[in-house]
Amino acid sequence: MLGAVRDHGGDEYQRLLVDGTLILQLHSIAADHHHGALADPGQPLGNGTLLWFAVDEFDQAVGRIRELDAKLVRDVHVNPNALQREIWVRDPNGYLVVLAEARPV
Repeated sequence: MLGAVRDHGGDEYQRLLVDGTLILQLHSIAADHHHGALADPGQPLGNGTLLWFAVDEFDQAVGRIRELDAKLVRDVHVNPNALQREIWVRDPNGYLVVLAEARPV
């Protein structure tokens, strides 16, 4: 839905890039790596986590969300505080993901 590509590969760690820019690093909850565990596996996945992305091509991203038949939490709406359009979905692991319309700074 973000138009991202994988940059690393593997079951324990992944990097996601959009147009060559790193936007997200994902670690397996079970992976120890060099830094130790990153989460408590006894807690529900996504507990207290919201992934928020500003996207330049909001309408195209919404189209990809609809094609994926993603689980909608809040369909397209205007955030009254930020005055931008947003859409909220749950990813397959239960994480809440928000795509927000990027606006000039």
